[in-house]
Amino acid sequence: MVPDVLNRILASGAIVLDGGLGTELERHGSDLSDPLWSARLLVEDPEAIVATHLAYFRAGAHVATTASYQATFEGFAARGISGGQAADLLRRSVELASEARRRAIAELAVADPASAPPLLVAASIGPYGAMLADGSEYSGDYGLTVAELRDFHRRRLEVLASTDADILAFETVPSVAEGRALVELLEEHPDAIAWLSFSCRDGAHTRRGERIEEAFDLARDAPGIVAIGINCTEPVYVDELIRRAADRTNLPVIAYPNGGERWDATGRRWYGPGSEDIPGKVGGWLDAGARIVGGCCRVGPETIGRIAAVAAATGGD
Repeated sequence: MVPDVLNRILASGAIVLDGGLGTELERHGSDLSDPLWSARLLVEDPEAIVATHLAYFRAGAHVATTASYQATFEGFAARGISGGQAADLLRRSVELASEARRRAIAELAVADPASAPPLLVAASIGPYGAMLADGSEYSGDYGLTVAELRDFHRRRLEVLASTDADILAFETVPSVAEGRALVELLEEHPDAIAWLSFSCRDGAHTRRGERIEEAFDLARDAPGIVAIGINCTEPVYVDELIRRAADRTNLPVIAYPNGGERWDATGRRWYGPGSEDIPGKVGGWLDAGARIVGGCCRVGPETIGRIAAVAAATGGD
C-alpha cells in the first residue's frame, strides 16, 4: 500500500527526488577520494551535507536521500570507527537530512507552516559493491549468496529502519539476488517501507545481466515495497525500462538516472559524453508510467529544478 504522504504528493503531480549527493558535494569542493565517499563527510563536514540537501529542496525536490549510500559497518570499521559509532553516524545521516527539511519548510512556509509542501527523508541503502569501492556495484559480480547479502545488509537496515526516515531507499541494486536479499530483510521490519530501484546495463537487463522483469517481480507479495524502478542508469534506456516496470506492477514507478556518463573505478572519475537533456525526457517518462522522478550521479540542483517544473506541469494528470 502506498502511504498517505506519497499519495498526497502524487495527487498534485509527480514526486520529485533529489539528484546526486556525492557528485554535488564534490562540485562544491568536498574531497571524496575515499572508500567512504560521501559518508566520509558524516564525520568531517556534516554541514556540507545539510547544505546540499537544502539546495535540492530549494530546487523543488520533495525528497532528500541520506548520505548513507556508502555507509556500512564494514566500511567504517576499516577506518577505525567502532560499531556503536557507525550506528550513530548512520542515524546522523537521517538527522542531517531532517535538519535540511526543517530549514526548507521554514523558508517555504513563510508565515504559514501548513502551506509548505510535504517533504520527505529517504534513508539510502546502497549495494554491497558500494562498500568495496571498486566499481562492482555496476556489475553485481560479488560471488555472494542471497543469505550472505542479507547478513551484510541486516545491521545497517535495522539501524536506518529505527530512525525517523519516512522511507528506505534500496538503490543502485545491480542484481536480482541482492534485490531479493533486501526484500526479504524488509519483512523483518513490518512497520518500514522502501522503494526498490535497480541499476541497469541497457533497456532490458540488470547490471548483472538478468531480465529486468525478474527484478521487478520481486515487488510482488512484498507489502513493504511501495515503489519500484531504476536509478544510476544511462538516460537513453529509461523510457523502455519504465514501460517494462509499468507492465509488471501497479506500484508507482520510480526513475532517477545518472547524467549519462560512466564510472571508471580505477581512475575514480566519470567519463563519456554525459550532459543528456534529462528534463527534456521527463515528460516522456511520465507518459510511459513514471510517477517518481529525479536524478542520480552528476545530476545537480539546477537540473532537478527543471525536472520539478516539468513534473508540476503535469498537474497529476
